[in-house]
Amino acid sequence: MAERIEITMLTDELKADIVSLLAESTKVTHGAVFADLRLTVGQGKGAAAENMALRGAGEDYGMAVGIRVIAETNAIHAPGYDGRSVGAEEFEHLREIIREMLAKALARAQANADEKFLTKLRYGALGQSLWDMQLRYPEWPKEPRVVLAQYAEDPVTHPLEHLKDLVQNAALLFKESGRAIRYSFIGAGTGMTREFYANSFGVSITQDFALSQAVVYAASGDTAVVDVLGHQRGPEIFTHGIDEPYIKFPALDNLARKIREDVLALAKAPTCPTTEKEVVVVSDPHYNTLLVHEIVGHPTELDRGLKMETAYAGRTWLLKDMKNTMVGQRIGSPLLNAYSDPALPGYGQYRYDHEGVRGRRVDHIVKGVFTGFMNSLQTSTIFGGEPNGHWKATSPELVPLIRMSNTVFGQGDDDPKDLVGDVEDGYYLEGHAIPSISESRENFRISARKVWKIEKGELTTLYKKGGMMADSRDYFMAVDGVGTDFRLYPIPNCGKGQPMQVKKLGNGGPTLRSRAKITGGA
Repeated sequence: MAERIEITMLTDELKADIVSLLAESTKVTHGAVFADLRLTVGQGKGAAAENMALRGAGEDYGMAVGIRVIAETNAIHAPGYDGRSVGAEEFEHLREIIREMLAKALARAQANADEKFLTKLRYGALGQSLWDMQLRYPEWPKEPRVVLAQYAEDPVTHPLEHLKDLVQNAALLFKESGRAIRYSFIGAGTGMTREFYANSFGVSITQDFALSQAVVYAASGDTAVVDVLGHQRGPEIFTHGIDEPYIKFPALDNLARKIREDVLALAKAPTCPTTEKEVVVVSDPHYNTLLVHEIVGHPTELDRGLKMETAYAGRTWLLKDMKNTMVGQRIGSPLLNAYSDPALPGYGQYRYDHEGVRGRRVDHIVKGVFTGFMNSLQTSTIFGGEPNGHWKATSPELVPLIRMSNTVFGQGDDDPKDLVGDVEDGYYLEGHAIPSISESRENFRISARKVWKIEKGELTTLYKKGGMMADSRDYFMAVDGVGTDFRLYPIPNCGKGQPMQVKKLGNGGPTLRSRAKITGGA
């Protein structure tokens, strides 16, 4: 009996057995037309310091399985799901567990299909509006695929004691501020996850992911600053930082110094004023990370567009109904481009999604024209278009949702210094803080870590508790400058779904210049 579950326990023999079980389930079971499975094994460790003292450290592991079956009844296709965590003592019975889960998922799929058929008969024209859930099968890889993780230091074998020392030493940097810093927190964790996808067509895909993340938080007076250092790499990023073409972060100790300096400067800064009218605003890549996340990323997830999550997450102004969409219409300046791309590095990078579909770049805005959505096999069947591999779950026991990979504003041709230097009177927004977004994402208010007054091309007064507010389309249409300084940043806690799924993903872009109202805090 296994004492703990490790990623090496997902062997080639076990994967081959699972593929056979799925293929058998659709051959011998009446009504089952398709089955797939997601299995994840993870190992990780972390440490945290609060107010310059070590508060906790530990290691953990886990395994989870999720199964989907598509059943057909009276020409109606419907899905059924089952998911569960698997403990170490259950591992030796995994094949039996999967058989039981397949049976449950099939029963749910058949009940779903039966009820949908009866509903169509019962409610006439309204019933006919129900969507059939037959999937549009893609070109899956014909041979088993294995995607390896990238790291210099192995997260699994990295000593926990080193993480303890790391956070403690970084936390002690706040001592230099005396009592000016009233609260601080530093946490760091590293781990490895092995994801396995298989289906009844014989598809077998294994992907390994290394992930290391640190968070630094500090508060002084009425001001707090937080930032995240993270990448799909090993714990080497904590001591050496990240210096790649699109991703640049200091080592953890230098990040702590930067947070300390920022919070002390902001604590002394005046509160940002509110402008009565729109003004020129220049926003840096870190601020635009949250901007593109909220007003491009979520509105272009097609399950949101098709009203599949309206009750708990809202809709999108880009798709009111099947005949009334913004596809092909101008929603921004010709300088504005935005896209989602799983091939970009960082938190949002992956090769295959949780349907085994190869992740593809999706252009959302091309020269100001809206061009399309992230989708899944199911939603691409309903709305049309090729599947682009954005169906993801934070854990296999949860039903996947359409999620951002790396959603970004495209790089432009302007020197970022000129985007500020050419402004006679305006504001510069540096770093993101808190979003407040309308239900359909047609307008927004997003606060910044820092707001600077621009006067005659120079940054002058620093303000705290400020941000900008605008109608989404108006803001896009007013973009008159896009920088060359494209950057990617991690978003560690994007929430979506019911039950809530908190996912890590990437966002970013270059410096932008547009027009909006500046909003200040009380």
